[in-house]
Amino acid sequence: MNYEQAHEAFIEKHLASRNGERRGRLERGHRHAEEMFLQNVWWPLRGDFNDLHPEYEVLDWRGRSYFADYAFLPGPIKLLFEIKGYAAHVRDMDRLKYCNELNRETFLYGMGYQVISFAYDDVEQRPELCITLLRVVLSRYLIVDAPHGKLLFAEKEIMRLVVRQAGTVRPKDVADYFAIDPKTVRLMLMKLCEKGWLKPVRRGIGVRNVGYRLARDVLYYWD
Repeated sequence: MNYEQAHEAFIEKHLASRNGERRGRLERGHRHAEEMFLQNVWWPLRGDFNDLHPEYEVLDWRGRSYFADYAFLPGPIKLLFEIKGYAAHVRDMDRLKYCNELNRETFLYGMGYQVISFAYDDVEQRPELCITLLRVVLSRYLIVDAPHGKLLFAEKEIMRLVVRQAGTVRPKDVADYFAIDPKTVRLMLMKLCEKGWLKPVRRGIGVRNVGYRLARDVLYYWD
């Protein structure tokens, strides 16, 4: 399924599950900026819309409805994404709106939501930067169940290090951090690749691995 087909199915699915103002908000609110974020940033990074909710309704500190551009809700994780244009969020914002926006984000944080904002100009002109930043954000979280069962303690500690390194690590990093023999480190990293947690990073065909990165969709939030 290509992007256009997946996007159409995504919107139709959420329209079918809503009624009243929640449906109307999706019909009115899913506009150019919101769709551009999906096409330029989310889809190239994720390749699906699983656990993503457009025009997601939450209540602010006053008990008033607020619709985030997107909510990403895989299990206990609660991320809200906003695509902010300069005019609406900076140039044309008065002091009261500015205070309300900051108060809302602080309140949502207290309610367990993380608000992640992207500038419209970056989504349009520098989507690769947005993809990199989004990858760093998601590198703290599990998106799917762990493949092939539980990790051994040492492997789990290596995965913690990889997450802290923004999703990429070199064998030398692991060896230096844990004071482990480099040969042992390479064997452990290869084992994590076999289990589907990591993928090797190579500089060219037939070249020895120079690093390892988190495999797509096996990102875990380590308590």
